[in-house]
Amino acid sequence: MVKDNTELRKLLIDTSSKSIIVIEDIDCSLDLTGQRKKKKDKDEGGMEEKDPVRNKMEDEENTQSKVTLSGLLNFIDRIWSACGGERLVVFTTNYVDKLDPAVIRRGRMDKHIELSYCCFKAFKVLARNYLDLDSHELFETIARLLGKTNMTPADVAEN
Repeated sequence: MVKDNTELRKLLIDTSSKSIIVIEDIDCSLDLTGQRKKKKDKDEGGMEEKDPVRNKMEDEENTQSKVTLSGLLNFIDRIWSACGGERLVVFTTNYVDKLDPAVIRRGRMDKHIELSYCCFKAFKVLARNYLDLDSHELFETIARLLGKTNMTPADVAEN
């Protein structure tokens, strides 16, 4: 687990070409859910706290030992600008709408792929891959049940 911007920078330097970098559940791993908006709201509010010691402590707490939005964006942009690096960066999230728009804008994130719930067609692929089955007497029941519920392919495979 990367604790701060310095470790993130070191990771980038140590990453070889033809690498795949995965940041799973980016919405949980990092606080990228509108840091700039919160700061802007605080600055515009005019009611910010007048205690400079407390403000300084909060600022240090917020910047110490964590990856910041700025650090992540610099990391991504350096990967893109590295000539011949052939690196692939994958972010996963369950809440893309909560991420700061700077993270997912065009030019930074080239492809957005939504992995939806398992439909019967996907179930049949899983049954063929895992069980070598093209048909079964329970397929009709499974098709009906999948139409009534939301299950991920991982949940289906587990069951």
